[in-house]
Amino acid sequence: MRGTLGSVNQLSITIGIMLAYLLGLFVNWRILAILGVFPCGILIPGLYFVPESPRWLAEMGMIEKFEASLQTLRGPNVDITMEAQEIQGSLVSNNKTDTLHFGDLKRRRYWFPLMVCIGLLVLQQLTGINGVFFYSSKIFASAGISSSDVATFGLGAMQVAMTGIATSLVDRSGRRMLLILSSSIMTLSLLLVATAFYLEGVVSNDSDLHQILAMLSVMGLVALVIGFSLGIGPIPWIIMSEILPLNIKGLAGSAATFLNWFIASVITMTANLLFNWSSAGTFTIYAIFSGFTVVFAILWVPETKDRTLEEIQASFVR
Repeated sequence: MRGTLGSVNQLSITIGIMLAYLLGLFVNWRILAILGVFPCGILIPGLYFVPESPRWLAEMGMIEKFEASLQTLRGPNVDITMEAQEIQGSLVSNNKTDTLHFGDLKRRRYWFPLMVCIGLLVLQQLTGINGVFFYSSKIFASAGISSSDVATFGLGAMQVAMTGIATSLVDRSGRRMLLILSSSIMTLSLLLVATAFYLEGVVSNDSDLHQILAMLSVMGLVALVIGFSLGIGPIPWIIMSEILPLNIKGLAGSAATFLNWFIASVITMTANLLFNWSSAGTFTIYAIFSGFTVVFAILWVPETKDRTLEEIQASFVR
């Protein structure tokens, strides 16, 4: 269930985005910002009920708390003896308590998973998904859709539905296959939108062809959201939690997350400028990065489905 539970992160994000779009239809941005205080307030007492990671407790030598946390997560009637021994054994064999030096990053067991995590999380944003979502009303308007705000909400609802489907598929189909399928769909849809916007600029606004091209660009955006939600949206976060060694997981995970949201901010700030420059050119740039994501997933992303965290780590030691 690791993939399914890990996908809940992205599913929760998409639900929040959809609700923000829905509320945005009825209230201005200042009231929307105030309403954002309430979910933040719920998080504060909710953190009290979150257990510590069993592996971290074992690393700290808190064996009783380690076993109690593992038992809580697995259920009261589950025999955790074998799993507890595997976790403790992996900590001992990998010298988890040793201090990590910068030179150690040259070892494959560190640089390879770090490269995969950072690569996926950076490429996730370079495909332009946040630029598309944050300026979707403008994109729909330029495509000739009159109710652009309602269409944007529909896009958010579509993202929630497809992320829910991905949540049910990730432990059946595997992470790598969904990533390849997802980024392939995104590449084709981005090329479709880029082509449609390019042709719209050279045909008459009153022609039937212009209306057809407008519908094609909307269909391309819908396909883009479907592709993103099926894989490249949720799966990089799952893979990051699975392949990073425990003794660098906190630092490396934080660095990868920082780069993800830093690139997201760059995409968001440049999207409007790029769309004003050329909608067709903007989507072509995003399509190039999406195409590289396909290659990256094929060449470097390992399959982690049906493998324990210890087995995954062992595969990086060569």
